[in-house]
Formats: sequence, structure tokens, C-alpha cells
Amino acid sequence: MPPDALFDVPTPLPPVGQLLLLAGEYTRHNDSVDLGSTGQDQSIHSRSAERLASETTAAITAVVGLRLFHHADLTAALVRLRQVAYLADAASRHGPRLARELTSFAPEAVVDSAARIAAHMRRRRSGHALEPDDRLDAVQQAALHEIALGHVVSTSSLNREYLHSTGARVSLGALRAVKSHGFVERSPGSAPAAFDGGPRQDRVRLTLDGATALATVITTPSASRDAPAVTLARPAPGFATRPASSRSSAPGR
Repeated sequence: MPPDALFDVPTPLPPVGQLLLLAGEYTRHNDSVDLGSTGQDQSIHSRSAERLASETTAAITAVVGLRLFHHADLTAALVRLRQVAYLADAASRHGPRLARELTSFAPEAVVDSAARIAAHMRRRRSGHALEPDDRLDAVQQAALHEIALGHVVSTSSLNREYLHSTGARVSLGALRAVKSHGFVERSPGSAPAAFDGGPRQDRVRLTLDGATALATVITTPSASRDAPAVTLARPAPGFATRPASSRSSAPGR
């Protein structure tokens, strides 16, 4: 091994990239809850929610550690992330049905927060802002954004591939382009079927490189650019949420 290899430490993923990967973990968690219903699954889902709450709290700490200038978008992003952490922690203590409701909008909330933080850093010409990845055109950026939101699944039939998105349309051409850069991957059979009795679908996810690339160009939709933070879910009467505790388990990646 070359002597220099001992000091070849990978560059840490910037906070915006971390948030994009975290959104993918929430999508993975939600898919898992949708696919499982046994007592053993509930225990696994509870530990998963605990881990996600802990990781969300860690992501908040990383953003605060950047010491960015105060701005309404930054405040909204941090408030929304704290809501996500509270709700994930609450989800760890409830059955599948309520737990699933509590994390339903977490992927969208985390991606929106990441976009607000990235836009704020670029607007302020922060030293933390990254140079845009010039491999991505507008169509590919939009495709990665939809994938980060957890909106895209893939199926195949008679040797043909089909894409389905619950948000903006993503073309097969755009998917193949970002896949050629190693920005996305398919997770076979990880998403619920499109209809009762149908086959499971393949969730399309960002890779580490994909999250890194999207973090350099992600923007907020103009319609929600100035929107205030909103409550993601209302707790059921009779129970209170509390901040994410120090409980955590080893990441399941």
C-alpha cells in the first residue's frame, strides 16, 4: 500500500448532500412499512424510525455548524427538519398505521429543506456553496429532483422498462442519462405494487454521487420559495411528541 494511501480520507458529503441521502432513507423506511405488517416488522420499523430521527437531528447540527447568515428560508428549513425529527421519533413508538402517517411527507420535507439551504448558500455567495455539476442539464436536474423526492419507480414487462412518477414526469431518456453517470440505481422489488395483487416495483434512488451532484444545482420550486414552514402532521389526541432522543442504532445501509 502506498504511504499516501494511509491519509487518503474521503471528502465528507456536504450537509445538503447528506439531506438528499436522508430523504432517500425516509422513502426506504416508508416503503418498508408499506410492505410489511408482522410483529417482527413493527420492531424493525421502530428501530428504523429511531435511527432516522437521530440522523435528522445530526443533519440539523451539521447545517447549524455552517454558521450561515440568518434568513427566512434557512429558518424555515431548520424548523421543518426539526418537525421531521419529532415525527420520526414519535413514529418509533406507534403501530404501523399511525407511524406511517407520521413519516409520510418526510422525504418531500427533507428535500425542500435541502433546496432552501442550498439556495440560501448560493444567494449569500457562501464559501460552502458548491460549483454546479456541469454534467447535468435542466431535464436531468429535474429527474434527479423527482428521484430524491421518492417519486419514481420502475417496472418491466416483456423486456421493456417503464417509469412511473407520482410527481413531474421523468423520461426514460433522462433516467438513462443520469444512470450513465452513476447518479441513480434501482432497488428491485423495494416499492409497493401499483395495484392490489400486482408485482412489487423497483424504487429508483440517488447514489452517493447522485446526491453530491444534485446538491450543487438543486433549487426550490418558485411556488413554494417564500412559503412558511408548515406542520407536516397533527399528532393524534392524547399523545405528545418529544425531541429525538439519544437512542440510535447502527445505520442500516
